[in-house]
Amino acid sequence: MTDAPHSLRILVTGGAGFIGSALVRHLIRDTAHEVLNVDKLTYAGNLASLDPIANSPRYAFLQGDICDTAAMTAAIAEFRPQVITHLAAESHVDRSIDGPAEFIQTNIVGTFSMLSAALDYWKGLDDEEKAVFRFHHISTDEVFGTLADDGFFTEETPYDPHSPYSASKASSDHLVRAWHDTYGLPVIVTNCSNNYGPYHYPEKLIPLVILKALADETLPVYGKGLNVRDWLFVEDHARALTSVFEKGVIGESYIIGGRAEKTNIDVVRSICETLDRVRPRADGKKYEEQIGYVTDRPGHDHRYAIDPSKLERELGWKAQESFASGIERTVTWYLDNETWWRPLVEQQAVKRVGLGN
Repeated sequence: MTDAPHSLRILVTGGAGFIGSALVRHLIRDTAHEVLNVDKLTYAGNLASLDPIANSPRYAFLQGDICDTAAMTAAIAEFRPQVITHLAAESHVDRSIDGPAEFIQTNIVGTFSMLSAALDYWKGLDDEEKAVFRFHHISTDEVFGTLADDGFFTEETPYDPHSPYSASKASSDHLVRAWHDTYGLPVIVTNCSNNYGPYHYPEKLIPLVILKALADETLPVYGKGLNVRDWLFVEDHARALTSVFEKGVIGESYIIGGRAEKTNIDVVRSICETLDRVRPRADGKKYEEQIGYVTDRPGHDHRYAIDPSKLERELGWKAQESFASGIERTVTWYLDNETWWRPLVEQQAVKRVGLGN
């Protein structure tokens, strides 16, 4: 483990997305680092998520496509980052079922483009600058496939992706490691569990359920709702990512999880119980009465579970939010921030996709 300089120049790809914007907000609010946010602003990129820090002199935004190697090379040359944190990705499993081509392009070709630009830049640095530089690739636990009812994913778990999304992320992970092994590019890879929290695009489970509950609509639960996920509050993830690129070991992987395993139906019921308490229905009914079971997702992995012991032990990170406290904060945020999510809902952001038809 090495100590990072007090202030770093950090280029964040995908910084207008859910996890990316949480990282940027954290870096500007809680550290002395300088940030260049590079984002294409696809459907899930939302600059409103960065309003709280947009006026900081340590923050800048560049609209750009990670697949455009020339544009990325120019951006890197001008900003001269000491860390590249690569979050830009297509991330919704259901969308990958309906349209895998975009996932191949962004997640695989885009990562290749970023690696190419980063390697060219790194080769031109002096020895001291080379020693500081990191290419931090942010990935998912979905690359490991599915677990039975016991056991956990660790950094040594073999890859076994089952969806077009997870296969594209697995491919990008392998590319990043290959650039380290073949060319010496200093890389670190992190794989995280399911994130949730404020500013989450409404197609994902937790915000979808919150907003459908408020709209008095059916709360869709796949299959019998027994698929298990580990849940990680997005601000805890942002702190973890910062710890990794500041103190992590080059060439290593770190798994990030919240130690919060829940079945999907338990997640939905937790949201309903929280809403019952903080925003009771006018008719006195319970939100749980809105739950409806729908056709399961094709290739739906049964269980993901994370053992983040390496990150906790080596870098001193621990999740600060329990699932109960995180859900309370998330539900409250959506109740208080309708101006952020209402335009997205009106764009039909909560329509179900991914049936494989």
